[in-house]
Amino acid sequence: MFEKIFRIFRIKDLRKKIFFVLAILAISRLIAAIPIPGIDAEKLQSFFSGNQFFGMINVFTGGAMSRMSIAMLGLGPFITATIIMQLLTMIFPRLKEIYQEAGDEGREKFNQYARIATVPLAMVQAFGFLNLLQKQEVIGNLSSLDLFTNIITITAGALLLMWLGELITQKGIGNGVSLLIFAGIVGRVPLQIGQTITTWDSTAVFSYVLFITISLIVISSVVFITEGQKNIPISYAKRIRGHRMYGGANTFLPLRINQAGVIPIIFAISVLLLPGMIATFLSGASNPTLVHFAASLNGIFQNKVFYTMTYFILVVAFTYFYTAVTFDPKNVAENLQKSGGFVPGIRPGDNTSHYIAYILNRITLVGAIFLGLIAILPMIVQGLTKVSTFEFMIGGTALLIVVSVVLETMKQVNAQLVMRDYETF
Repeated sequence: MFEKIFRIFRIKDLRKKIFFVLAILAISRLIAAIPIPGIDAEKLQSFFSGNQFFGMINVFTGGAMSRMSIAMLGLGPFITATIIMQLLTMIFPRLKEIYQEAGDEGREKFNQYARIATVPLAMVQAFGFLNLLQKQEVIGNLSSLDLFTNIITITAGALLLMWLGELITQKGIGNGVSLLIFAGIVGRVPLQIGQTITTWDSTAVFSYVLFITISLIVISSVVFITEGQKNIPISYAKRIRGHRMYGGANTFLPLRINQAGVIPIIFAISVLLLPGMIATFLSGASNPTLVHFAASLNGIFQNKVFYTMTYFILVVAFTYFYTAVTFDPKNVAENLQKSGGFVPGIRPGDNTSHYIAYILNRITLVGAIFLGLIAILPMIVQGLTKVSTFEFMIGGTALLIVVSVVLETMKQVNAQLVMRDYETF
């Protein structure tokens, strides 16, 4: 391990990329610490501690939202815009053609559409959040000019983070957006450690030991599922051209157990916590009927059993949905048939498509149940150990992002080392 680290820093080009990534991550954390003016810090902390929806979002902005930073929206608008664009490929065939068949130029055009869509999304989110904070009296009443200025500032912060992420992708190592989210999540670890030490209870040693044990098991499970895949054997027919024979090779089609990544959890959080957000808005209404409805709605979703079961079901459902969006068995079967490939014992064409879909549905069930369990794990662990300060680290999207980013970055670094070893021969 240490030998590999030394090799990385001996290679000038690789060393520059790593330092470049670290510099961009440091800049992003600095931006996240610059607040907008006129904030009551105590009311702000009270608001986030009592609001599950914004508390969850705050985790993935690295605490920027709870500080009312100029980067308080994080990369949320850009990620939302990208997800919307991917969903639109199911509605507009031309957009799907650009995304899947037009190569690098088409992908760049697709990404450009996502960047453009980020601007209005960021402005709408900034306007809604500032209005909510005014109703909660976290910030004072803003004039039209002040509101407009803050919206522009917050939108610029979101676009700046988007640009920094793309710089990492282009000039550094790994996916820039994922690395920025990773830095925000990991950046809160020292604070969580400090809170755990401050609130240390010597009578709860068993709970802490149980917590650490569960954490290690979960991390190992995430690595196993993230790397797990089902290999479908593929053979290529032999072709003779002139005096030469081509084809006849055997390979495999890898189907990942977790084909959808962390997107299903993001979708489920948005849908599940939306009623709570609506109830928060309606609670300040002057109409007694609306206030009563808001209280009833909030009470239903404050029920932990109902919340946990619904969360699990939504994650499983969205896993199947997003897998269907990103992986088309029919398209894969057609490409195999065009290239002369086939699954042994299965006829090319529709039979191959049905076979791949059958295998995909079976392994997706395992991945979907796993994602659902990971999503609800914080509630389970908190109930067993009574330790809540590290809750975000061992469950849900945060853990999956951290593990996925580490694994993907390690793969890219190893690929760089292998390429340079190959060049020396």
